[in-house]
Amino acid sequence: MKVAFVYDRVNKWGGAERVLLALHKIWPDAPLFTAVYDKKRAAWADVFEVHPSFLQRIPGASFAHESLPGLTPMAFEAFMFDEYDVVISVTSAEAKNIITKPQTLHICYCLTPTRYLWSGFDQYLKQPGLGKLSAIAGWGLKTFAPMLRRWDVVAASRPDFFIAISQRVKERIRKYYGRDVVAVVYPPVDTGRFVSRGSATRANGDYFLTVSRLVSYKRLDIIIQAFNALSLPLIIIGDGRQKRELKKMAGPSIRFIDHHLTDSELVRYYEGCRAFVYAADEDFGLAAAEAQALGVPVIAYSQSGVAEVVKDRVSGVLFDQQTVTSLKTAVGKFLSLRFSKKVCRAQVEAMSEAHFRKSISDIVHSLHQKNKHI
Repeated sequence: MKVAFVYDRVNKWGGAERVLLALHKIWPDAPLFTAVYDKKRAAWADVFEVHPSFLQRIPGASFAHESLPGLTPMAFEAFMFDEYDVVISVTSAEAKNIITKPQTLHICYCLTPTRYLWSGFDQYLKQPGLGKLSAIAGWGLKTFAPMLRRWDVVAASRPDFFIAISQRVKERIRKYYGRDVVAVVYPPVDTGRFVSRGSATRANGDYFLTVSRLVSYKRLDIIIQAFNALSLPLIIIGDGRQKRELKKMAGPSIRFIDHHLTDSELVRYYEGCRAFVYAADEDFGLAAAEAQALGVPVIAYSQSGVAEVVKDRVSGVLFDQQTVTSLKTAVGKFLSLRFSKKVCRAQVEAMSEAHFRKSISDIVHSLHQKNKHI
């Protein structure tokens, strides 16, 4: 079975990139097709034979891809996959635009329907996160959204099958694309690396923690405002376009860490915190799952994929509204409860990388065999 991978853009590191590396372990010879490739910012992709699209020849496209919404779908349509039996697109945007012939099976591992067009549309309009270009970007998105949504629905008709990363994403695929999914397979949590070496009982850390890209839909503004009001110590680990804006908003109890951390350094920050905090409507929430693997309780928004990882009042606290008041109330509830490291870790033990690889491999091989006999 000859397999190829397709991903929106190879220019950063995050949860989706961990998915691709896990897939690479199943099919190590599979090449990776993408719109743009930035070798310096995506050293993780060195293990792949990477094929960027014609957009790679446009100066600045590897880091300013948001300015090319009309060209990116065309870039994926230009790829040819006739020599492959199965193509797996990993996408939250345009990669599902690829066109395959009947003999080539296209399976989409959907991270979420294109966020800036659907679930995150209002948030992107308010905070495009492009600095001086934000006003122009907001106007452009509002003007061209109807057309871009039509393109996106057409693109969503192209995969033969969808796999969703969470029940939350499964709901969105049905709502926005009118498609069913063949399975929900949670992204791989590195339960071997994220394992606590300390005692079985949790000691109260002296700070709260969040690990996130600093972009608008992550709703770090809610977290910062809540912790400013509570005067509780908070560490924010991550980088992104909203960094300057968020730093201006933060009070003296909040500290940012935006440089690269080693795995062991990151684990130490997790283990030393009192709780991990999320306010976004997450597709899944890999960082929260990693925190749970280390026995750390999580405070998170209930209408989110994170709620599939966290059990309310058992391994964390869930809050019902994306507001400062709701988060402050949740922190108050958290402070009145005690949590077991063993119970927190139990929430994610079935989400290991080994479980992910077996689930994906079984599904792909089963669908491929069925496709051969059609």
